[in-house]
Amino acid sequence: MKKLFTVMFAGLMMFAALDASAAEKGTADEAVAMVKKAAEFLKKNGKEKAFAEFNNPKGQFIQKDLYIFAFGANGDGVELANGANVKLVGKNVLEMKDADGKFLIKDILALGMGKEGKGWVDYKWPNPSTGTVDGKRTYVERVDDVVIGCGIYK
Repeated sequence: MKKLFTVMFAGLMMFAALDASAAEKGTADEAVAMVKKAAEFLKKNGKEKAFAEFNNPKGQFIQKDLYIFAFGANGDGVELANGANVKLVGKNVLEMKDADGKFLIKDILALGMGKEGKGWVDYKWPNPSTGTVDGKRTYVERVDDVVIGCGIYK
């Protein structure tokens, strides 16, 4: 799991280096709005086109330090899209832990697959803008059989 965390951190650092606007912090309202926009895009265009757009580093679902990620709402932990690190797409990251040992993907999926199907998950994650591990808050929402998320650094 440490190796996967290192791969995630390296991918986020590469994402930050490629995107000069990464230093700009997204807000909670912007994260929710991006998830809602991604949900509508998914409903209108289907999974294949939506996931391709979510993974597009120059696409409409990457703004400031915000990006969309997606999982199936089946709980298997296989990443379907990740705007910050496409190397994770297709990988099972269910056992991924944050800096404090919290199973963040399990928490994200439990919330997204729960009765409400939406809400916020808090954890610690490498911040590509600062190079430090910071508090992160991710908004997730289930859209049919997909859980979509977007996080902000505190």
